[in-house]
Amino acid sequence: MDAFGIMNVVGLLAFAVVGSLRGSDADLDLLGVGVLGVMTALGGGVTRDLLVNTTPVALRSTGDVSVALMGVALAVVLARFSDDLTNRPVVRIPDAIGLSAFATTGALVAHDAGLTAFGVVLLATVTGVGGGLISDLLLQNVPSVLVEDFYATCALLGGLSFWLLVEVGVGSQKSAIACAGIVLCLRLLAIRYDWELPTV
Repeated sequence: MDAFGIMNVVGLLAFAVVGSLRGSDADLDLLGVGVLGVMTALGGGVTRDLLVNTTPVALRSTGDVSVALMGVALAVVLARFSDDLTNRPVVRIPDAIGLSAFATTGALVAHDAGLTAFGVVLLATVTGVGGGLISDLLLQNVPSVLVEDFYATCALLGGLSFWLLVEVGVGSQKSAIACAGIVLCLRLLAIRYDWELPTV
């Protein structure tokens, strides 16, 4: 499995767990929890593929949906043991892993499509935060990436790092690993030290 495949599976599983637990905390029924988990997992990737004029991977095979449903099932089990898990490490760390994985897949797809630096950064960011944005809208919340802490910025900086590394001659696979590491480290540091962007 190449870098894209590994990051895609990691992101799908992590975001499905996160989205499902958010649905559980919002007292949705089992169907609602499943829908929120699947949409959180698939939303960013579907948006990414549409932006490069490609039929979404999630619609071309059952693999992505199957991984997302596994994440939903795992979240249902976790939710049975505790309430209000959304802000605990058991959720925030997988969310950080999902962000780093999906930001990397976005950068890889943009690179393979021959997009500009702006395109690489945009797809990395949209893929990383798209699923969470959709889940916020389904829960009728202002998207958290627009109002809370240091989140989307991590994906943006990861995408920029990927592009810079590729431009100086580092291969796309090694650049992808670096991108994932940068996004994950930045997000974990933001969680640990409560980093926030300044308001206007």
